[in-house]
Amino acid sequence: MSTALSRLAMKVLPAALVFCLGVGTAFGQSQPSSKATAKVGDIHVMDDITSADSPKVGDWQSVLKNTLKTPNQKDLFINVSMEIGLLTGTLTRSKLGTPDTSKADAGVEVRVLVDGKEALPGIVTFGRRTQTLTATFQGLIDGCLSIDPITGGIILDPDCVLPEELELILKTMNANAFVFIIEDLNSGVHTIDVQARINLEASAQAGHANALALIGKGSMTVEEVRLIKNPLIELD
Repeated sequence: MSTALSRLAMKVLPAALVFCLGVGTAFGQSQPSSKATAKVGDIHVMDDITSADSPKVGDWQSVLKNTLKTPNQKDLFINVSMEIGLLTGTLTRSKLGTPDTSKADAGVEVRVLVDGKEALPGIVTFGRRTQTLTATFQGLIDGCLSIDPITGGIILDPDCVLPEELELILKTMNANAFVFIIEDLNSGVHTIDVQARINLEASAQAGHANALALIGKGSMTVEEVRLIKNPLIELD
């Protein structure tokens, strides 16, 4: 991992993957029935990858969870908001006119399960970045030239040529929100489970690449509604 990435990882979390569910605040959970409920948490989920690793498709992690009791058949609007941070670093090394490419990809996906059933519209991308850096350089040749004692021509020692370096690091933190919908819930106590996973990929030729994704703070609000009969909910 590059120095900048290492410093960020040290600041955010000491471990590669840590998630916390016990710091949230719930409202309306203890009532016999409620029209709304909420959950707020300092989630802190993070994972990283380097170009020496295989691509990572993370496991689904429960990051916000709550319950709501409905008195009769209802629909739910579930609003999920999260801070999403993405960091991608790409470094290329090219010499003698040979192109070199490094690529880093980081993304966070979110879904909501209600009693184990996936709410519409399914999996939503809360943040993603693909960064590709390609460089073609001739190389640094100072000190690598000599004079042929016979011909008097200039000789270039290819083993002496040092690779030039071009590095680009991007860092972002986004607050994202999306409304999920679940239809026709029967009366009873229902469990709303917000899950997230981190997908990472990094590849490089002569250079190096890093990708890191994290989730900061998050909140979930659930509102009980009654949609019209046979509502038109289309997924294009």
